[in-house]
Amino acid sequence: MDDWKKQLHEHLQAPALFFKWLFFACTVGLTVGTVSAAFYHAFQLATNTRLAHPWLMLLLPAAGAAIALLYRLCGLEQDPGTNCVLAAVQEDAPLLVRLAPLVFVSTILTHLVGGSSGREGAILQIGGGLSAGISRWSRLRDPKDRQIITMCGMSAAFSALFGTPLAAAAFAMEVENVGLLRYAAIVPCVLSSVLGLWTAQQLGVPGTAFSLAGIPDLSLCAIVQTLILGVLFALLAVVFCRAMHLAFHLYQKYLPDPVLRGAAGGLLVIGLTLAVWLWAPFTFDYNGAGAAVIHAAVGGDARPEAFILKILFTAVTLGAGFKGGEIVPTFFTGAVFGCTAAPLLGLSPSFGAGLGIVSLFCGVTNCPFTSLLLAVELFSGDSPGLFTGHSLLLFALPIAVSYMLSGYHSLYSQQTIVYSKFRLDLVNKKAD
Repeated sequence: MDDWKKQLHEHLQAPALFFKWLFFACTVGLTVGTVSAAFYHAFQLATNTRLAHPWLMLLLPAAGAAIALLYRLCGLEQDPGTNCVLAAVQEDAPLLVRLAPLVFVSTILTHLVGGSSGREGAILQIGGGLSAGISRWSRLRDPKDRQIITMCGMSAAFSALFGTPLAAAAFAMEVENVGLLRYAAIVPCVLSSVLGLWTAQQLGVPGTAFSLAGIPDLSLCAIVQTLILGVLFALLAVVFCRAMHLAFHLYQKYLPDPVLRGAAGGLLVIGLTLAVWLWAPFTFDYNGAGAAVIHAAVGGDARPEAFILKILFTAVTLGAGFKGGEIVPTFFTGAVFGCTAAPLLGLSPSFGAGLGIVSLFCGVTNCPFTSLLLAVELFSGDSPGLFTGHSLLLFALPIAVSYMLSGYHSLYSQQTIVYSKFRLDLVNKKAD
């Protein structure tokens, strides 16, 4: 009888909850979409300015110290990065509204002077900070409501910046607890993601899309080839995660003062850039996000050593306290490695680059469902009819292998592995 009453109560509440989340998803989507568009245009301006004036890279040490001082002044000297957003979703941990403008300015400064980082870490924190502000101003008392609003902010921000609304909504529902999808948040996450994308498009933000060539037909040979690539991407994901964490711990151990750490990291990035010039004079491929290199790799052109250099540049930059994120560098690394390795197995370098983007993303984030949707949204827009027949299966295989064989490594130490990747067991452990 009690169960029956509980079910009836939930059914009667459903319409009210639906309209409640329509309101909040619209508010978050429009707000975060607008700020994300501003971030995109500022990001592009900073990147173009640096490319036009390479001497700005000499300001890397000063910028690193300035970012550390800025965070210290705002009371966030021990900045947990994207982990703080995951903690807000998992545990209703407090998320400061001032995080949004702080990471906005710091990321733009990082790219202006040529630090190697992405933009998704910043935009997830911006989306989380803004949604936390909306939650606070609305005086929501239920911690679960606050958690869902934070997920809405993540969805809207990711979608607005990358133009991948389905992957954005799935990422917000999947990334915190590996092995679980929080379907209770599906309506607000999808709606805020769609509205974030629409708002960004109205404000001139283009989507991210790639045109792949040489996708093979489904065959036993193609299955074996993509499975082998999946194993290689899994190993690369472990290397990528370990490099990011090792750089952070080495900086913490030998340069405990954040200001000195930022300055030293800037000097190291300058040194690495000059070292690259020994065999490729005046090359700046590893500074900034590296979007041009990703497009070149998808087009079938990549330097074999580029993937390891990008890992090194990114680890040195982010470990020192510069801001941004690891996902676009992940795309860079996966695309270049896939472009290089695929021809060795008899596959198209363009196809290999596409596999590398989504498979390495899966290996470092532990989000296979998101990765599959990312493949559809990144690659089908510029290649109509790409996923007719069974082509998508050749993306699903290396994604699945990369997810399993990358083990419990992750870019996000706050991420919780709920279910084992190897057995039908609960493990409930933090990622490595």
